[in-house]
Amino acid sequence: MKNYSFRKFINDIHLWLGIGSGIIIFIICLSGTILVFQEEIEEIFAEDVVLNGQDLPLKSLTNLKNSISEAGLGQLSSITIPSGKEGFYEARIKTSPEDRRGTSFLVNPHTAEVLAQPESAASEFMFSMFKLHRWLLLDSSIGRPIVGIATIIFMILSVSGLILWFPRKWRWRNFKQGFKIKTKANWKRINHDLHNTLGFYALLLIIIMGLTGLCWSFEWYREAAGAVIGTKVFNRGGGVEFDPEPVSEENIASLDRIYAIIHEEFNYEGEVSIGLPGEDSPVYNIRKYDESAFSPVISNKLVLDQSGKVLQKDIFSDKPLNVQIASLIKPIHLGEIYGTFSKILYFIACLIATSLPVTGTIIWINKLRKKSSKKKSAKKLRREKVAA
Repeated sequence: MKNYSFRKFINDIHLWLGIGSGIIIFIICLSGTILVFQEEIEEIFAEDVVLNGQDLPLKSLTNLKNSISEAGLGQLSSITIPSGKEGFYEARIKTSPEDRRGTSFLVNPHTAEVLAQPESAASEFMFSMFKLHRWLLLDSSIGRPIVGIATIIFMILSVSGLILWFPRKWRWRNFKQGFKIKTKANWKRINHDLHNTLGFYALLLIIIMGLTGLCWSFEWYREAAGAVIGTKVFNRGGGVEFDPEPVSEENIASLDRIYAIIHEEFNYEGEVSIGLPGEDSPVYNIRKYDESAFSPVISNKLVLDQSGKVLQKDIFSDKPLNVQIASLIKPIHLGEIYGTFSKILYFIACLIATSLPVTGTIIWINKLRKKSSKKKSAKKLRREKVAA
């Protein structure tokens, strides 16, 4: 026990936690790697839909709304208009009382034709990857805590791995070895460098993904994270409920007037999503994204009554920093925070994270073989001494 150092203790924690959780961590990271580009993969395998009539002028939003109603598909709950009004509009329609979130349809803004969202051959596979990543394909009440515990273990492995990455002697010559992979060495050394060096480079993103991912696994963690940040995480029910004064028929603003007010309040280019008044809410709930903003997932919000009167204007940049961080937990975890650039970084980091249980297990097996070989050599030497 005298020779049992702190480094040896950290090494044992890293080893045995890694062996015990390796398969689950591998599955979580592999599925997460695939899910980084979920939208892009589904789009590649989706049926092609041609936007006809582009030589025709754009129809008014009121006209489109009437055409959707005449199609008899159900109640229109929201409509999303792309930046510059180029391309299909997206309409979310409640096709039945059970369809609470609504079904997504495409609307041709030139012809008012309403089309079903194109099916993707990859959708079922990607949904399986989602369930594998979140619940290991088990019942959510069972799989969610297992994934959460594995994520906590992975965080411990990341911290202990960083401690082990530092050389025993703090000299620049020793540090340099941890920054590169010695490709001309034997395969065992290359495997060790892949585990040690790549793990170091991906460490920051792995920790970010782990810390944010735990918000979906444990309610206690989500509440604790909210307490640390200073505001509630996933504050879905925290919106203000509006009960505006009734608006007479002649004062009800058209959808085109509502759209004009949105541009008056948010005078920049970007995608607009308009939630229409209905049984759940008597007001317009609007989001507008700024295509020139540093992040494509950031939006400003606007609430209007049916006459077009502004009831609430919510500017993202005006929010306190802690509220901004809490609202960005999901895009930070998914790698969407900086669009394609951050997705590429997350994909590489997830790929490295997927490889760590594999390279780590190989290192452990090699050490076992080395110990076994030493024991055999020691026994052989003792026999030779006895025979002599």
